[in-house]
Amino acid sequence: MRLLVYNIRYATGNGAAFHLPVPGAGYLRSSRRTLDDITQFIRREDPDLVGLIEVDMGSVRSGLINQAEHIAQHLGHYTAYECKYGAASLNHQLPIVRKQGNAILAAPRVHGERFHYFPSGIKRLIIEMELDEVCVFLVHLSLKYRHRQEQLKHLHELTRDAQKPVIIAGDFNTFTGADELYLFMQATGLRSANSNGLASYPSRVPRAELDFVLVSPEIEIEDFRIPDVRLSDHRPIVCDFRVLPASARRRPAA
Repeated sequence: MRLLVYNIRYATGNGAAFHLPVPGAGYLRSSRRTLDDITQFIRREDPDLVGLIEVDMGSVRSGLINQAEHIAQHLGHYTAYECKYGAASLNHQLPIVRKQGNAILAAPRVHGERFHYFPSGIKRLIIEMELDEVCVFLVHLSLKYRHRQEQLKHLHELTRDAQKPVIIAGDFNTFTGADELYLFMQATGLRSANSNGLASYPSRVPRAELDFVLVSPEIEIEDFRIPDVRLSDHRPIVCDFRVLPASARRRPAA
């Protein structure tokens, strides 16, 4: 099965023009051409499951286009999306911002989505998608270290009692380094699919490993790569995996 994870930055593009006429001005203008280029890239990769971070769900910025639905339609996929802020957040009252979300796209055979929310941080959404053999959680963690640690604690509690192998994927915003996930991975038993520590941010000259796919021991990674795609400030990550049959799994030591 192929999983593709991509922070698309609302299809606002990349490069120097993003910061004109003032820094960050690009967040206010989405590009249909960029959205179409992102869609075509994802379609060429032919993923079974797609995790999209920072999608516009139909604001004036995107020309009222729901980017999750647009991409899903061109892939022939089912989609589940939601605003990334908590229900009580003032961001729900703000134009454009209230349409900022995350999404999971999946082949029609996949079903069973649930939405959870971290108790702290601004970006709080957790999307859970249940497949036949695995549960996938899509996250976008806080920019603040303290909030990230609180969110990881909550994520551990949420996944601890999972009845199936688990994948946690998304933008973890680990600007202080991937080592800050060490204790979380030790507690959950998860490991990174990116065994070589490849960087995904910024997209032009990647230096930081911000985007992750963490998997249970029952999941075998067949391939992991970060394509040289510069349609956002992040590069996408592509992970091919399979869930091992029970007979092929390691038994715990006596």
